[in-house]
Amino acid sequence: MIYRKVLTFFIFFVLVGCFLFCNISFADSTAPEISAESAILIDSSSGKVFYTKNEGQRMFPASTTKILTAILTLENCKLDDVVTVPYEAISSIPSGYSIAALQTDEQLTVNQLLQMMMVYSANDAANVLAFHISGSIDNFANLMNQKLAELGLTNTHFTNPSGMQDENHYTTAHDLSILMQYCMKNNTFRHLAGLKSCSIPATNKYQARTFYTTNNLLVNSESNIANNSYYEYAIAGKTGFTSEAKNCLVSVASKDGLELICVVLAAGTNPNGTSTKFSDSKALFEYGYANYGIKSVLEQGYTVSSITIPNATDDTKNLDLVASSDISVLMKTSDMNNNFEYRIDLDNNLFAPISQGQVVGKVVYTIDGVEYSSDLIATHSVIPSNSYIAIVGIILLVFVLFILFKLLFPKKKNIDT
Repeated sequence: MIYRKVLTFFIFFVLVGCFLFCNISFADSTAPEISAESAILIDSSSGKVFYTKNEGQRMFPASTTKILTAILTLENCKLDDVVTVPYEAISSIPSGYSIAALQTDEQLTVNQLLQMMMVYSANDAANVLAFHISGSIDNFANLMNQKLAELGLTNTHFTNPSGMQDENHYTTAHDLSILMQYCMKNNTFRHLAGLKSCSIPATNKYQARTFYTTNNLLVNSESNIANNSYYEYAIAGKTGFTSEAKNCLVSVASKDGLELICVVLAAGTNPNGTSTKFSDSKALFEYGYANYGIKSVLEQGYTVSSITIPNATDDTKNLDLVASSDISVLMKTSDMNNNFEYRIDLDNNLFAPISQGQVVGKVVYTIDGVEYSSDLIATHSVIPSNSYIAIVGIILLVFVLFILFKLLFPKKKNIDT
Protein backbone atom coordinates (compact mmCIF):
# COMPACT_ATOMS: atom_id res chain seq x y z
CA MET A 1 0.00 0.00 0.00
CA ILE A 2 2.75 2.43 0.91
CA TYR A 3 4.48 1.63 -2.36
CA ARG A 4 1.32 2.41 -4.35
CA LYS A 5 0.75 5.69 -2.51
CA VAL A 6 4.34 6.77 -3.15
CA LEU A 7 4.05 5.80 -6.82
CA THR A 8 0.72 7.63 -7.19
CA PHE A 9 2.13 10.74 -5.54
CA PHE A 10 5.21 10.59 -7.78
CA ILE A 11 3.11 10.29 -10.96
CA PHE A 12 0.83 13.12 -9.83
CA PHE A 13 3.86 15.31 -9.12
CA VAL A 14 5.37 14.61 -12.56
CA LEU A 15 2.08 15.32 -14.36
CA VAL A 16 1.56 18.59 -12.52
CA GLY A 17 5.11 19.64 -13.32
CA CYS A 18 4.70 18.80 -16.98
CA PHE A 19 1.41 20.65 -17.10
CA LEU A 20 2.92 23.79 -15.61
CA PHE A 21 5.96 23.58 -17.84
CA CYS A 22 3.84 23.14 -20.96
CA ASN A 23 1.73 26.13 -20.04
CA ILE A 24 4.82 28.31 -19.83
CA SER A 25 6.02 27.05 -23.17
CA PHE A 26 2.69 27.60 -24.91
CA ALA A 27 2.43 31.11 -23.47
CA ASP A 28 5.50 32.12 -25.46
CA SER A 29 4.10 30.83 -28.74
CA THR A 30 0.52 32.09 -28.48
CA ALA A 31 -0.32 35.26 -30.41
CA PRO A 32 -1.52 38.03 -28.09
CA GLU A 33 -5.01 39.49 -28.00
CA ILE A 34 -4.85 43.17 -28.97
CA SER A 35 -7.42 45.95 -29.14
CA ALA A 36 -6.25 47.41 -32.47
CA GLU A 37 -8.63 46.75 -35.35
CA SER A 38 -5.72 46.23 -37.76
CA ALA A 39 -2.11 45.27 -37.10
CA ILE A 40 1.00 43.63 -38.52
CA LEU A 41 4.44 42.59 -37.26
CA ILE A 42 7.28 42.02 -39.73
CA ASP A 43 11.03 41.47 -39.84
CA SER A 44 12.59 44.77 -40.89
CA SER A 45 15.30 43.10 -42.95
CA SER A 46 13.42 40.48 -44.96
CA GLY A 47 9.82 41.63 -44.62
CA LYS A 48 8.84 38.23 -43.24
CA VAL A 49 5.44 38.48 -41.58
CA PHE A 50 5.12 37.22 -37.99
CA TYR A 51 1.63 38.41 -37.09
CA THR A 52 -1.35 39.92 -38.91
CA LYS A 53 -4.82 41.15 -38.04
CA ASN A 54 -6.86 42.64 -40.87
CA GLU A 55 -3.58 43.84 -42.36
CA GLY A 56 -5.14 44.53 -45.77
CA GLN A 57 -8.13 46.50 -44.51
CA ARG A 58 -8.18 50.17 -45.52
CA MET A 59 -7.77 52.40 -42.48
CA PHE A 60 -7.18 56.07 -41.69
CA PRO A 61 -3.49 56.56 -40.79
CA ALA A 62 -3.62 59.93 -38.98
CA SER A 63 -0.11 61.27 -38.30
CA THR A 64 1.69 58.03 -39.18
CA THR A 65 1.40 59.67 -42.63
CA LYS A 66 4.34 61.85 -41.64
CA ILE A 67 6.86 59.05 -42.14
CA LEU A 68 6.32 59.45 -45.90
CA THR A 69 6.59 63.25 -45.63
CA ALA A 70 9.87 62.79 -43.75
CA ILE A 71 11.48 60.42 -46.23
CA LEU A 72 10.41 62.55 -49.21
CA THR A 73 11.92 65.58 -47.50
CA LEU A 74 15.20 63.76 -46.93
CA GLU A 75 15.26 62.64 -50.56
CA ASN A 76 14.54 66.11 -51.95
CA CYS A 77 16.19 68.57 -49.56
CA LYS A 78 19.37 69.28 -47.64
CA LEU A 79 19.08 69.37 -43.86
CA ASP A 80 20.62 72.84 -43.63
CA ASP A 81 18.33 74.37 -46.27
CA VAL A 82 16.59 77.45 -44.83
CA VAL A 83 12.82 77.53 -45.24
CA THR A 84 10.58 80.59 -44.92
CA VAL A 85 7.12 79.74 -43.55
CA PRO A 86 4.35 80.75 -45.98
CA TYR A 87 1.00 81.90 -44.65
CA GLU A 88 -0.85 79.35 -46.79
CA ALA A 89 0.95 76.45 -45.11
CA ILE A 90 -0.17 77.29 -41.57
CA SER A 91 -3.55 78.95 -42.06
CA SER A 92 -5.49 75.87 -43.14
CA ILE A 93 -4.90 73.64 -40.08
CA PRO A 94 -8.12 73.08 -38.07
CA SER A 95 -8.10 73.57 -34.33
CA GLY A 96 -7.32 70.48 -32.28
CA TYR A 97 -4.40 69.35 -34.44
CA SER A 98 -0.86 69.48 -33.02
CA ILE A 99 1.16 72.49 -34.14
CA ALA A 100 4.54 74.00 -33.30
CA ALA A 101 3.14 77.55 -33.46
CA LEU A 102 5.09 78.42 -36.59
CA GLN A 103 4.72 82.04 -37.70
CA THR A 104 4.34 83.53 -41.17
CA ASP A 105 7.78 84.40 -42.61
CA GLU A 106 9.53 82.55 -39.80
CA GLN A 107 12.80 81.03 -40.96
CA LEU A 108 13.89 77.54 -39.92
CA THR A 109 16.07 74.81 -41.36
CA VAL A 110 14.71 71.65 -42.94
CA ASN A 111 16.28 69.70 -40.08
CA GLN A 112 14.42 71.75 -37.46
CA LEU A 113 11.10 71.31 -39.26
CA LEU A 114 11.69 67.55 -39.54
CA GLN A 115 12.44 67.31 -35.83
CA MET A 116 9.28 69.17 -34.86
CA MET A 117 7.24 67.01 -37.21
CA MET A 118 8.67 63.65 -36.14
CA VAL A 119 9.04 64.35 -32.41
CA TYR A 120 5.98 66.47 -31.64
CA SER A 121 3.90 65.55 -34.73
CA ALA A 122 3.58 69.22 -35.67
CA ASN A 123 1.13 69.51 -38.55
CA ASP A 124 2.25 73.01 -39.46
CA ALA A 125 5.83 71.76 -39.88
CA ALA A 126 4.59 69.05 -42.25
CA ASN A 127 2.69 71.59 -44.33
CA VAL A 128 5.66 73.95 -44.51
CA LEU A 129 7.89 71.14 -45.78
CA ALA A 130 5.27 70.26 -48.39
CA PHE A 131 5.13 73.84 -49.64
CA HIS A 132 8.93 74.04 -49.65
CA ILE A 133 9.27 70.92 -51.80
CA SER A 134 6.26 71.12 -54.12
CA GLY A 135 4.75 74.59 -53.81
CA SER A 136 1.38 73.39 -52.52
CA ILE A 137 -0.34 70.66 -50.54
CA ASP A 138 -1.94 69.20 -53.66
CA ASN A 139 1.33 69.03 -55.56
CA PHE A 140 3.04 67.39 -52.60
CA ALA A 141 0.21 64.86 -52.32
CA ASN A 142 0.88 63.94 -55.96
CA LEU A 143 4.54 63.39 -55.07
CA MET A 144 3.49 61.22 -52.13
CA ASN A 145 1.29 59.04 -54.31
CA GLN A 146 4.02 58.70 -56.92
CA LYS A 147 6.34 57.37 -54.23
CA LEU A 148 3.67 54.99 -52.96
CA ALA A 149 3.24 53.66 -56.49
CA GLU A 150 7.00 53.16 -56.83
CA LEU A 151 6.94 51.07 -53.65
CA GLY A 152 3.99 49.03 -54.91
CA LEU A 153 1.69 50.19 -52.09
CA THR A 154 -1.54 49.96 -54.06
CA ASN A 155 -3.90 50.16 -51.08
CA THR A 156 -2.63 53.54 -49.91
CA HIS A 157 -3.65 57.02 -51.12
CA PHE A 158 -2.68 60.27 -49.40
CA THR A 159 -4.16 63.73 -49.86
CA ASN A 160 -1.99 65.73 -47.44
CA PRO A 161 1.43 65.56 -45.74
CA SER A 162 0.25 65.43 -42.12
CA GLY A 163 -2.55 62.87 -41.91
CA MET A 164 -5.42 65.30 -41.38
CA GLN A 165 -8.71 63.46 -41.74
CA ASP A 166 -9.91 62.99 -45.31
CA GLU A 167 -12.07 60.19 -46.70
CA ASN A 168 -9.61 59.78 -49.57
CA HIS A 169 -6.60 59.63 -47.25
CA TYR A 170 -6.18 55.96 -46.33
CA THR A 171 -3.71 53.08 -46.01
CA THR A 172 -3.38 49.56 -44.62
CA ALA A 173 -1.25 48.09 -41.86
CA HIS A 174 0.59 46.06 -44.50
CA ASP A 175 1.39 49.10 -46.64
CA LEU A 176 2.56 51.14 -43.65
CA SER A 177 4.92 48.35 -42.56
CA ILE A 178 6.52 48.23 -46.02
CA LEU A 179 6.77 52.02 -46.09
CA MET A 180 8.46 52.04 -42.67
CA GLN A 181 10.81 49.27 -43.84
CA TYR A 182 11.84 51.53 -46.73
CA CYS A 183 12.21 54.60 -44.51
CA MET A 184 14.40 52.80 -41.97
CA LYS A 185 17.04 52.21 -44.63
CA ASN A 186 17.81 55.93 -44.38
CA ASN A 187 20.10 56.61 -41.41
CA THR A 188 18.91 60.20 -40.97
CA PHE A 189 15.32 59.03 -40.85
CA ARG A 190 16.27 56.40 -38.24
CA HIS A 191 17.77 59.17 -36.12
CA LEU A 192 14.76 61.45 -36.46
CA ALA A 193 12.26 58.68 -35.74
CA GLY A 194 14.14 57.75 -32.56
CA LEU A 195 14.43 61.23 -31.02
CA LYS A 196 12.95 61.62 -27.54
CA SER A 197 13.00 65.41 -27.70
CA CYS A 198 14.25 68.34 -29.75
CA SER A 199 15.23 71.90 -28.96
CA ILE A 200 14.69 74.65 -31.51
CA PRO A 201 16.63 77.85 -30.87
CA ALA A 202 15.00 81.26 -31.13
CA THR A 203 14.17 82.31 -34.70
CA ASN A 204 13.43 85.62 -36.34
CA LYS A 205 9.80 85.26 -35.25
CA TYR A 206 9.66 83.10 -32.12
CA GLN A 207 11.49 82.30 -28.92
CA ALA A 208 13.34 79.04 -28.27
CA ARG A 209 11.14 75.94 -28.13
CA THR A 210 11.55 72.42 -26.77
CA PHE A 211 9.36 69.51 -27.81
CA TYR A 212 9.03 66.00 -26.39
CA THR A 213 8.16 62.83 -28.26
CA THR A 214 4.60 61.56 -28.51
CA ASN A 215 5.96 57.98 -28.74
CA ASN A 216 5.80 56.70 -25.17
CA LEU A 217 7.63 53.50 -26.12
CA LEU A 218 10.82 55.58 -26.19
CA VAL A 219 10.45 57.28 -22.80
CA ASN A 220 10.90 55.68 -19.40
CA SER A 221 8.51 57.79 -17.33
CA GLU A 222 9.64 56.92 -13.83
CA SER A 223 7.53 59.76 -12.42
CA ASN A 224 4.35 58.20 -13.82
CA ILE A 225 4.75 54.45 -13.37
CA ALA A 226 1.03 53.73 -13.81
CA ASN A 227 1.07 55.16 -17.34
CA ASN A 228 4.59 54.09 -18.22
CA SER A 229 4.59 52.58 -21.72
CA TYR A 230 8.38 52.42 -22.10
CA TYR A 231 9.76 49.49 -24.08
CA GLU A 232 13.49 49.01 -23.68
CA TYR A 233 14.03 47.62 -27.18
CA ALA A 234 12.08 50.35 -29.03
CA ILE A 235 14.31 52.45 -31.30
CA ALA A 236 11.95 54.45 -33.54
CA GLY A 237 8.33 55.17 -34.35
CA LYS A 238 5.59 57.59 -35.29
CA THR A 239 2.28 58.04 -33.51
CA GLY A 240 -1.07 59.17 -34.85
CA PHE A 241 -4.53 60.05 -33.62
CA THR A 242 -7.76 61.49 -34.92
CA SER A 243 -11.25 60.67 -33.72
CA GLU A 244 -11.88 58.83 -36.99
CA ALA A 245 -8.54 57.00 -37.16
CA LYS A 246 -8.40 56.37 -33.41
CA ASN A 247 -4.97 55.53 -31.97
CA CYS A 248 -2.27 54.57 -34.46
CA LEU A 249 1.40 53.68 -34.12
CA VAL A 250 4.17 52.57 -36.43
CA SER A 251 7.14 51.48 -34.33
CA VAL A 252 10.47 49.68 -34.58
CA ALA A 253 12.32 47.57 -32.00
CA SER A 254 15.68 45.84 -32.05
CA LYS A 255 16.84 42.97 -29.84
CA ASP A 256 19.72 40.49 -30.27
CA GLY A 257 20.24 41.49 -33.90
CA LEU A 258 16.57 41.12 -34.86
CA GLU A 259 14.81 44.34 -35.89
CA LEU A 260 11.00 44.24 -36.02
CA ILE A 261 8.44 46.69 -37.41
CA CYS A 262 5.01 46.85 -35.81
CA VAL A 263 1.92 48.69 -37.05
CA VAL A 264 -1.28 49.04 -35.01
CA LEU A 265 -4.23 51.01 -36.36
CA ALA A 266 -7.49 52.01 -34.69
CA ALA A 267 -6.37 50.92 -31.23
CA GLY A 268 -8.57 51.52 -28.21
CA THR A 269 -8.04 52.98 -24.76
CA ASN A 270 -7.24 51.50 -21.36
CA PRO A 271 -9.56 51.97 -18.35
CA ASN A 272 -7.28 54.79 -17.16
CA GLY A 273 -7.75 56.62 -20.46
CA THR A 274 -4.34 55.89 -21.96
CA SER A 275 -4.01 54.50 -25.46
CA THR A 276 -3.62 50.77 -26.00
CA LYS A 277 -1.48 51.39 -29.09
CA PHE A 278 1.58 51.19 -26.89
CA SER A 279 0.57 48.07 -24.96
CA ASP A 280 -0.60 46.42 -28.20
CA SER A 281 2.75 47.14 -29.84
CA LYS A 282 4.73 45.91 -26.84
CA ALA A 283 2.72 42.69 -26.77
CA LEU A 284 3.37 42.08 -30.46
CA PHE A 285 7.09 42.80 -30.11
CA GLU A 286 7.33 40.39 -27.18
CA TYR A 287 5.47 37.77 -29.20
CA GLY A 288 7.93 38.22 -32.06
CA TYR A 289 11.01 37.97 -29.87
CA ALA A 290 9.63 34.97 -27.98
CA ASN A 291 9.11 33.03 -31.18
CA TYR A 292 11.81 34.20 -33.60
CA GLY A 293 15.48 35.02 -33.48
CA ILE A 294 18.68 35.30 -35.47
CA LYS A 295 20.95 32.24 -35.39
CA SER A 296 24.55 32.36 -36.56
CA VAL A 297 25.09 29.16 -38.55
CA LEU A 298 28.54 30.11 -39.87
CA GLU A 299 31.18 32.59 -38.76
CA GLN A 300 33.64 34.42 -40.98
CA GLY A 301 37.04 32.70 -40.92
CA TYR A 302 35.66 29.31 -39.89
CA THR A 303 37.44 26.39 -41.60
CA VAL A 304 34.71 24.69 -43.59
CA SER A 305 36.84 22.13 -45.43
CA SER A 306 40.38 20.98 -46.15
CA ILE A 307 41.41 19.76 -49.58
CA THR A 308 44.54 18.49 -51.29
CA ILE A 309 45.81 20.12 -54.49
CA PRO A 310 47.37 17.28 -56.53
CA ASN A 311 49.99 19.28 -58.45
CA ALA A 312 51.28 21.30 -55.49
CA THR A 313 54.44 21.10 -53.45
CA ASP A 314 54.33 18.90 -50.36
CA ASP A 315 54.35 21.84 -47.98
CA THR A 316 51.53 23.74 -49.75
CA LYS A 317 49.25 21.04 -51.17
CA ASN A 318 47.05 20.70 -48.04
CA LEU A 319 44.73 23.69 -48.24
CA ASP A 320 42.19 24.89 -45.67
CA LEU A 321 39.12 26.67 -47.01
CA VAL A 322 37.52 29.27 -44.75
CA ALA A 323 34.25 31.20 -44.93
CA SER A 324 34.60 34.72 -46.27
CA SER A 325 31.52 36.00 -44.42
CA ASP A 326 29.06 35.21 -41.65
CA ILE A 327 25.78 33.44 -42.34
CA SER A 328 22.98 34.43 -39.97
CA VAL A 329 19.46 33.12 -40.43
CA LEU A 330 16.10 34.28 -39.13
CA MET A 331 14.25 31.29 -37.70
CA LYS A 332 11.82 30.11 -35.07
CA THR A 333 13.29 29.86 -31.59
CA SER A 334 12.15 26.24 -31.52
CA ASP A 335 14.61 25.52 -34.34
CA MET A 336 17.59 27.27 -32.78
CA ASN A 337 19.23 24.08 -31.50
CA ASN A 338 18.94 22.22 -34.79
CA ASN A 339 22.06 21.25 -36.71
CA PHE A 340 21.92 22.41 -40.31
CA GLU A 341 23.60 20.50 -43.12
CA TYR A 342 25.47 22.24 -45.91
CA ARG A 343 27.03 21.45 -49.26
CA ILE A 344 30.32 22.61 -50.71
CA ASP A 345 30.56 23.72 -54.34
CA LEU A 346 34.21 23.90 -55.43
CA ASP A 347 35.44 25.50 -58.63
CA ASN A 348 36.28 23.08 -61.43
CA ASN A 349 39.91 22.06 -62.06
CA LEU A 350 41.47 23.34 -58.88
CA PHE A 351 45.20 23.20 -59.58
CA ALA A 352 48.22 25.15 -58.44
CA PRO A 353 49.03 27.96 -58.53
CA ILE A 354 46.43 29.31 -56.10
CA SER A 355 46.82 32.68 -54.35
CA GLN A 356 46.17 33.28 -50.68
CA GLY A 357 42.67 34.73 -50.31
CA GLN A 358 41.54 33.42 -53.69
CA VAL A 359 37.88 32.36 -53.91
CA VAL A 360 37.82 28.67 -54.78
CA GLY A 361 34.15 27.81 -54.19
CA LYS A 362 31.28 28.36 -51.78
CA VAL A 363 29.45 26.74 -48.92
CA VAL A 364 25.66 26.61 -49.17
CA TYR A 365 23.05 26.06 -46.43
CA THR A 366 19.44 25.36 -47.35
CA ILE A 367 17.11 26.28 -44.48
CA ASP A 368 13.34 26.31 -44.85
CA GLY A 369 13.75 26.23 -48.61
CA VAL A 370 16.01 29.29 -48.71
CA GLU A 371 19.68 29.11 -49.73
CA TYR A 372 22.34 31.00 -47.76
CA SER A 373 25.92 30.96 -49.01
CA SER A 374 29.42 32.21 -48.29
CA ASP A 375 32.47 32.19 -50.52
CA LEU A 376 35.30 29.82 -49.58
CA ILE A 377 38.76 31.32 -49.72
CA ALA A 378 42.24 29.80 -49.66
CA THR A 379 44.16 30.31 -46.41
CA HIS A 380 47.57 30.24 -48.11
CA SER A 381 49.20 30.26 -51.51
CA VAL A 382 49.59 26.93 -53.28
CA ILE A 383 52.78 26.50 -55.32
CA PRO A 384 53.13 24.05 -58.22
CA SER A 385 55.66 21.27 -57.55
CA ASN A 386 58.93 21.10 -59.52
CA SER A 387 57.99 17.78 -61.08
CA TYR A 388 54.73 19.28 -62.25
CA ILE A 389 56.58 22.28 -63.66
CA ALA A 390 59.03 19.94 -65.40
CA ILE A 391 56.23 17.89 -66.93
CA VAL A 392 54.45 21.01 -68.10
CA GLY A 393 57.73 22.31 -69.50
CA ILE A 394 58.36 19.10 -71.43
CA ILE A 395 54.82 19.16 -72.82
CA LEU A 396 55.26 22.77 -73.91
CA LEU A 397 58.66 22.01 -75.44
CA VAL A 398 57.27 19.07 -77.41
CA PHE A 399 54.40 21.23 -78.61
CA VAL A 400 56.75 24.02 -79.72
CA LEU A 401 59.04 21.54 -81.52
CA PHE A 402 56.04 20.04 -83.25
CA ILE A 403 54.91 23.45 -84.50
CA LEU A 404 58.43 24.29 -85.71
CA PHE A 405 58.67 20.98 -87.50
CA LYS A 406 55.38 21.62 -89.25
CA LEU A 407 56.56 25.06 -90.32
CA LEU A 408 60.01 23.96 -91.51
CA PHE A 409 58.95 20.76 -93.20
CA PRO A 410 55.50 21.29 -94.59
CA LYS A 411 53.84 18.26 -96.09
CA LYS A 412 54.33 18.19 -99.86
CA LYS A 413 51.22 18.17 -101.96
CA ASN A 414 50.80 15.34 -104.51
CA ILE A 415 50.83 16.71 -108.09
CA ASP A 416 49.01 14.76 -110.78
CA THR A 417 51.01 14.32 -113.97
